[in-house]
Amino acid sequence: MKKISKIRVKEKPLKWLKIIGIISCIFLGLFLFYSRQIKDLTKLGYSKEASRKILFSFYKDDVLKVGESKTLNAAFLSKDFDEKYFDHYSKIEFVDQEHFILHINQLIEKGYSNRDINLIFAHGDDDSVGRFAQRERVKYIEEFYTIDYAKLDYYDRYLAYSYETGEDEDVSVLFVNLDLDKEDYVDAKLVTDTSSKMLVNKHHYLSEDFEPMDLTEIGKEHASNPKLQCSRIALIAYEKMSKAAEQEGYQIVINSAYRSYQDQVDLQELYLKTYGQNYVDKYVAKPGYSEHQTGLAFDIGSRKANVFANSKEYTWMLENAHKYGFILRFPKKFESITGFRQEPWHYRYVGEEIATYIHEHNISFEEYWALFLDQ
Repeated sequence: MKKISKIRVKEKPLKWLKIIGIISCIFLGLFLFYSRQIKDLTKLGYSKEASRKILFSFYKDDVLKVGESKTLNAAFLSKDFDEKYFDHYSKIEFVDQEHFILHINQLIEKGYSNRDINLIFAHGDDDSVGRFAQRERVKYIEEFYTIDYAKLDYYDRYLAYSYETGEDEDVSVLFVNLDLDKEDYVDAKLVTDTSSKMLVNKHHYLSEDFEPMDLTEIGKEHASNPKLQCSRIALIAYEKMSKAAEQEGYQIVINSAYRSYQDQVDLQELYLKTYGQNYVDKYVAKPGYSEHQTGLAFDIGSRKANVFANSKEYTWMLENAHKYGFILRFPKKFESITGFRQEPWHYRYVGEEIATYIHEHNISFEEYWALFLDQ
């Protein structure tokens, strides 16, 4: 009987299989370790790419001590990351700007504190922060920039206005933001947001061809001249207000409403011939600078009295107009801000929310615009 020979597994292939297995286990272990390290960072809000850079630059422990930081995340993703500013990055609030980290570095080099840098970024966009980072260091940054709506680019104007007038920081920021440090009608800004929130005055003007898209005739029921026109949104609000006034025994009427650019030209020429240049300069807005061109402004009178300011309708309007979205546009107390003398008859539609805020806080429309609408 023949013997069956045993098949021997060659030792070399077996050895290699063991080596491959060991190497695979090592790589698997490293991968699991790496994944766990990355997961520790992504759990805190860091992106995978930032987490990889944190891990391979041996900053993981430092980052874990800091915790979540959008600014640190941005720093590790940026080509401008500088390790000597790590502690600064972790204390600066994140803003979404293209050169955020570069500008942080530049501001630190200028000697600004973390608090200063946070104030700077809170008051400017990428371009204005970049310009600010190039100028000589401002010693007392909080002087103007603790005011929420202060602008970086206006620092020198704030300073000059404060020195020239002796006004405090709050007034200086407000007046400069409204361009009241400039002469009337000089370097004025074209109004581009032509909504019911638009600001038109001696520093903000409408183009010659501007006309409200919803221009409509008011009609004899509400106007002393049935051919008067206004913005439809303002007319709807006025009709509600007029009805409410009538129910309480008061009768209001619109004496003037929309005026085109050319209408204002004609009006200015009429007053110039009648009263002279000084009167026109003081009391008549230049074409493009009149609120009447918006279609949102009304000169309101009383059907019962010749002098509106002495009528009961005037008192009723002061107490109730805001409920329907209207404000007394040019009160005497705000002449230095509005740039126009008081006009007890001139009401402007701005919407109920804005009108109510202005009424409750006793401020001008310019102040509201500077606080909430100026971009």
